[in-house]
Amino acid sequence: MFLRLWAFMGSLSSLPGADTCDIVALAGVTKRFPGIVANDSIDLSIRPGEVHVLLGENGAGKSTLIGMLSGLLQPDEGRILVDGKVTQITSPRHALALGIGTVFQHMMLVPALSVAENLLLGGPWWQRPRIEALEARVAKITRSLGITVKLHARVSELSLGEQQQVEILRAMVRNSRLLILDESTSMLTPKGIDELGTLMRRLVKQGLAIVFITHKLKEAAAFGDRISVLKLGRKVGEIPPERFRALGEQEIISQIVDLMFGKQKDDPEAVERPIRKVSVEAAPLLQVTDLAAAPTDNAPGLSSISFDIRPGEILGIAGIDGNGQKQLAEALAGQRVTTGGSVRLEGTAIEMLSVGERRQRGLRYLTDDRLGEGTVGTFPVSINFFLKQVGAPPFWRNGFEQRAEIDKRAAQLVREYDVRTPSLKTPVARLSGGNIQKVLLARELAEGAKVVIFNKPTYGLDLANTLASRQRICATAARGLAVLLISTDLEELLSMCDRIAVIASGALVGTVENVDDARTRVGRLMIGLAA
Repeated sequence: MFLRLWAFMGSLSSLPGADTCDIVALAGVTKRFPGIVANDSIDLSIRPGEVHVLLGENGAGKSTLIGMLSGLLQPDEGRILVDGKVTQITSPRHALALGIGTVFQHMMLVPALSVAENLLLGGPWWQRPRIEALEARVAKITRSLGITVKLHARVSELSLGEQQQVEILRAMVRNSRLLILDESTSMLTPKGIDELGTLMRRLVKQGLAIVFITHKLKEAAAFGDRISVLKLGRKVGEIPPERFRALGEQEIISQIVDLMFGKQKDDPEAVERPIRKVSVEAAPLLQVTDLAAAPTDNAPGLSSISFDIRPGEILGIAGIDGNGQKQLAEALAGQRVTTGGSVRLEGTAIEMLSVGERRQRGLRYLTDDRLGEGTVGTFPVSINFFLKQVGAPPFWRNGFEQRAEIDKRAAQLVREYDVRTPSLKTPVARLSGGNIQKVLLARELAEGAKVVIFNKPTYGLDLANTLASRQRICATAARGLAVLLISTDLEELLSMCDRIAVIASGALVGTVENVDDARTRVGRLMIGLAA
């Protein structure tokens, strides 16, 4: 019996990632969703006393990995080991019981409740809350970490940095040994970021393991002990602690840039770049000068945005999602109020025109929200083709719908754009994402388009529809239209665009010609470095 147990323990230690020092390890973990492999055979070791920085572009697989560690998702292949034992993390409650606490990018606190009430949420419903025990526990933890927490203050009264500390404290109260911090600095001030870095160092000195997810390489170099880089669902490299300590900040950042944006050994030999001749002498179809918009509670503003696009040209907008891409598209389309600057279409100022007037002049916008904003899901396919022409001839006359005209033109668009639908009367929400996108393409490109703004046009599509959409966009440029392509997929931009501009915090930080070194130069701009 003893020999069999010894052999079993030995088999566990031979698993990839099954180091006895690991609190949690991933061994060949794979997670698939329809049309995409989000995590592809990932090995990862998470050890006590380390800040393990996890880096990668949007879509690299970080959120999926967090979901599995937090019990929100289950792997399709591979193993998760906790304390060296293969473990299925079945739910967020189970993850907490295992000592895995997660602080998500968007706060999960209830603003109307006090700090103490938030800390008590999730406790056994049959037990009366033990306020005295909580106060004693919090006092002990806060003393050891050198922080002050106002237990009786409402969360809505706290700064973002203080709310961040409450989130971390909640994990500590629940005896977390592994703390996952997902984009925890994205909403903090520079002072708040420094305070979080100091807090992380105190936590790991007490033996905790921290997984720190960030897009900011200076933070990774300043706060990390070990760095792993994900790309297209795969782990493409790691900087272990001994190597990390031997490198300076710039050397660390340089190696990360190479891993994130350089060519990997199993990548295709080269990105197939567009073969188009854009006349530099041709007058721009779209000219944007010093465009500005005010920020809101939920979105960044725009600051002095300037660019132009010539006939037949595709200008890409790259950047980490949430840096003003949607705000820029909406400001150009007339859906968002601007506070300054000009927008010219064929040399004529249009910044004072309405959405409909801009569309009539040839400015078209394909939103990234196909169902919520781009279509009316309960309306038939035929009507969705003409949503932006309601009331206008020849499809409406004197306020009356001309059904024969609508159906005739809709049938033509279904054939031309290969929309797979049971009938023209089918509610558009019943179609696949790819076919809904075809409806949007047909509506915006069919008649009179001169400048087209695409916002994440292939997001959520399967491979076949992604390729079809990209071909349609390239064909649009080949017809002499000007295209603004907003995407968080760098490979997509490199394969289609003539130039790529990078947006950060609502401002364009640089523009790169799409030549051989474009990948590295765009990558550097995306993470705040000079191209």
